[in-house]
Amino acid sequence: MSARSFQHTLVGVFGKPVAENPTQAMMEAAFADLGLFWRYLSVEVQPADLAVAVQGARAMGWRGFNLTMPHKVAVIPLLDRQSAEAETIGAVNCVTIEDGRLLGENTDGKGFLESLTPLCDPRGLDILLLGAGGAARAIAVELALAGARRICIANRSAHRAQELAAILTTRTPVAVEILPDRASITVPRETRVVVNATSIGLFPNLEHVPPLDFSSLRPSTLVCDVIPNPPRTRFLAEAEKIGCPTLDGLGMLVNQGVIGLRIWSGLEPNPSVMRAALEAVFSTP
Repeated sequence: MSARSFQHTLVGVFGKPVAENPTQAMMEAAFADLGLFWRYLSVEVQPADLAVAVQGARAMGWRGFNLTMPHKVAVIPLLDRQSAEAETIGAVNCVTIEDGRLLGENTDGKGFLESLTPLCDPRGLDILLLGAGGAARAIAVELALAGARRICIANRSAHRAQELAAILTTRTPVAVEILPDRASITVPRETRVVVNATSIGLFPNLEHVPPLDFSSLRPSTLVCDVIPNPPRTRFLAEAEKIGCPTLDGLGMLVNQGVIGLRIWSGLEPNPSVMRAALEAVFSTP
């Protein structure tokens, strides 16, 4: 009988809430495909407990962890170092633990851009971005660096919209406009891409829709949602009624997961395996 280790390498995600987050399904499928004896844990962490959770992951020898709302900005003071890209974005969604030191990265924006570019090259385009949180920051910076002409920001909190606008205007060449907070957001006429980077419509709030005036959409406008659960949100369904092409959140989730696993393991996961795992989860009644 051969001996073997029964100790898993641990990674996971900290968030509030996390019950709707399907990342574990795709990551553990990738681990199995790569032959890794790893586990991915979905851990609900209250904002007040984030520092303790991070300390616990370090104490237990985790390889790293992801962060989802509302921790992507709050985690930054707890880190030993950030990548230059994470510093530019001002948000972290992926942490690596090496010799007890915490390195923060941001894979959200790259994941979104990789899912967008097969459908649309953002160079020279006007973008309407709904939201100004951690995911919105990452997406906005990547779109700006990819050559977007203008990014219009619509967000309920004027302060957070102004923070994002300041990041974009000081660190990228893109033109920025903050739309006024209204009950219904009118899509500016030159807009070619609309991105919902909020959590509105996330399970279990399936009927919730960002306050967009859908009648102001043009059928040629690409409408994107970063929400992976459900993949076809009501927001996308309403846009499809206008005739707009749409992009769901699964591609972004897979792509950022590929980047994160590459950082943690040094291996190259198969995105098709990860996407298939997510599709299997959402096809189950």
